[in-house]
Amino acid sequence: MLATYLGSIKLFIHPRVMTMLFLGFSAGIPILLIFSTLGLWLNEAGVVKSTITYFSWAALGYSFKFVWAPLVDRLPLPVLTETLGRRRAWMLVSQLSIIGAILLMSSVDPKLGDSSLTMMAYGAILLGFSSATQDIVIDAYRIESADTKMQSMLSASYIAGYRIGMIVAGAGGLFIAHYLGSTKTLYSYDAWSGSYMAMAAVMFIGVATTLIISEPQFKYKEAKYTTQDYARFFLFFFSIVAIFILIFTTTIDLVKTTKETLGEAINNKYFTEFIVGTLRIILALAGVYIIARVLTMLNIVNQDMIDKTYIVPVKDFFERYGLSITVLLLAVIGLYRVSDIVLGVIANIFYQDIGFTKVEIATIAKTFGLFMTIFGGFVGGIMVLRIGIFRVLFLGALLSSLTNLLFIVLANVGHDITWLYITISMDNLSAGLAGTAFIAFLSSLTNVKFTAVQYAIFSSLMTLLPKIFGGYSGTLVEIFGYSEFFIITALIGIPILWLVYKIKPYID
Repeated sequence: MLATYLGSIKLFIHPRVMTMLFLGFSAGIPILLIFSTLGLWLNEAGVVKSTITYFSWAALGYSFKFVWAPLVDRLPLPVLTETLGRRRAWMLVSQLSIIGAILLMSSVDPKLGDSSLTMMAYGAILLGFSSATQDIVIDAYRIESADTKMQSMLSASYIAGYRIGMIVAGAGGLFIAHYLGSTKTLYSYDAWSGSYMAMAAVMFIGVATTLIISEPQFKYKEAKYTTQDYARFFLFFFSIVAIFILIFTTTIDLVKTTKETLGEAINNKYFTEFIVGTLRIILALAGVYIIARVLTMLNIVNQDMIDKTYIVPVKDFFERYGLSITVLLLAVIGLYRVSDIVLGVIANIFYQDIGFTKVEIATIAKTFGLFMTIFGGFVGGIMVLRIGIFRVLFLGALLSSLTNLLFIVLANVGHDITWLYITISMDNLSAGLAGTAFIAFLSSLTNVKFTAVQYAIFSSLMTLLPKIFGGYSGTLVEIFGYSEFFIITALIGIPILWLVYKIKPYID
């Protein structure tokens, strides 16, 4: 038995597994440069908090990357596709685009006014779009580069690299800015610019990896289209994106007015924002649908290309599992992480409210917690190899629910470093284990003929509903208090266990 597990551990030095470690690192760098690190930069520059929060829209690409995943999956890049291959070509372009976006942000001082903030916003949007594109390609590369049995190990390695990248961009980026002399009371643009330029330089690790690795040995069978077809397809995609952005930007005043009016009637800020935000997305999607139909009717785009790119991958998933099973699988995908994410939204505020300092939170909850997640990911990878996806997926869901109860103990004991370490250790260990099993589960559902499209849809769905529900965590704490809130998050996990049990025949 020991020899068997040692053999599994040796797989972590397999070339494909090591490749995913470096690609995961490349994927983990950009996300915090849009969120927490950028937020602190803008805050030190004196930008008002209401404006800072608008920058979170730059990361919408992560939730809607399935829209352009087919473009990445199908569209060949001149010269690069022939030279590097289908996946590596897009990987290189996305990484260079990420570096360009970070350098653009580093060249702008947000303290100089609206025009500078606008340019910073463009850089952040480009960074979010490029990073989401890199995620699409890396996910497709991972699934195509090894069989299903190896996916858990690749997933664990990818998560480890991703978390290390987050540490570098988060803690590392802040340390560089602090070391170079920027503080809340004494802002230094040069310090923050230097920090972002360092992050751009770190991204060359991903570029080097892309140039060194080989293209997956997967034979694609697809129709050949003309250059004109691809150009029209790109125009189709660009028009869809433009309409979506146009509707979002032109409805800002309407949204503000609607929130004020509806807010007075409902008297619930979170629910009001949810309703207005949902209606805004529905309106934008309706506009996209109308434009797509019009362009198709006018033969602006090759109908066969649209069918094979967007419709066939979705149809394939429904045909393989049938309507009832597909709905069940999508329910698991959309709800599996809800317990963790809803709690995670308010976790830092909870730590601060019970007396922990920012240094303690950063050291224990962030840095130590990330390493526990990485360790949990590797444990999960080995367990999936030995006992299968279903058992680890079920165990991960069970532990994610039970570890939420540890937060009740922490809420009662208050500022206790030992209990914080215990809680963070168990919570992050279970999160890493569950995360690896879940990625292996998603990979097993993906047809290698449509990796980029199908996996992009799955990965978008897995965070969309939890993020929506997470918006209500503050309201629940205000109504019930922390202890009762943690009980609620634990109870949320019970129906997830039932859903996971129901899909057992289809994943192992």
